[in-house]
Amino acid sequence: MASVEAEILTPSLTRYFCGARFSKLMNGKGKELKRGILIGIAGGSGSGKTLVADTIFEELGPRKVVIVRQDSYYKDLKGVPWEERVKRNYDHPDAFDSELLTSHLRHLLSGEQVEQPIYDFQAHARKEETLRIGGKSIIVLEGILILDDPALRELMDIKVYIDTDPDVRLIRRLKRDTAERGRSVEAVVTQYEETVRPMHMQFVEPSKRYADIIIPEGGYNLVAIDLLKVKIEHFLREREIEERRG
Repeated sequence: MASVEAEILTPSLTRYFCGARFSKLMNGKGKELKRGILIGIAGGSGSGKTLVADTIFEELGPRKVVIVRQDSYYKDLKGVPWEERVKRNYDHPDAFDSELLTSHLRHLLSGEQVEQPIYDFQAHARKEETLRIGGKSIIVLEGILILDDPALRELMDIKVYIDTDPDVRLIRRLKRDTAERGRSVEAVVTQYEETVRPMHMQFVEPSKRYADIIIPEGGYNLVAIDLLKVKIEHFLREREIEERRG
């Protein structure tokens, strides 16, 4: 069974497990808002972020947890010619509507609901319909570049990075994109060579330094996931105590 090695626990995570309180969310007038708990899960494409997020969701339950995927917030390219859409760099921070994502997270953390975009990966554009989410105490945000964005990091209570070998990530991406996104093996490999790997080295890998915990092997590291669950439950108990105090 996979284990969490000592060196992957940073001072930030040590402070968390020593009882530090979750950060406060303030409105424009400086008033504290009732807020949920935000766990950010980052890592390269195919690293296992989704499995970790889904495991937390299954273990803590849909009554408490909502998952927000950065991939849902790709910029809408409906007005861009198809020839240009397929050439865009979808692994660069500029590919995402980070302002909308940050705004939605603030609403979710204050207990509100939002209309999350639904992205069509084959058309490289948003669908007309949206998905209403919210009203949960735990928000799990997962995406390749969430730790690269200072505004997103500021909202997170726990920052996680999934560290998986490049060859494993490439194989997983090949299987996913050919099976779920209708792409050829050649197209997936070309995209990996031209944008995925260079952007990983430039933006994703360096963002690891912001993580409170680095998890090798992703969702298969059961010890690390158990640690996350313990801390999340601690946050929930702490918030309940503060709410009873008024």
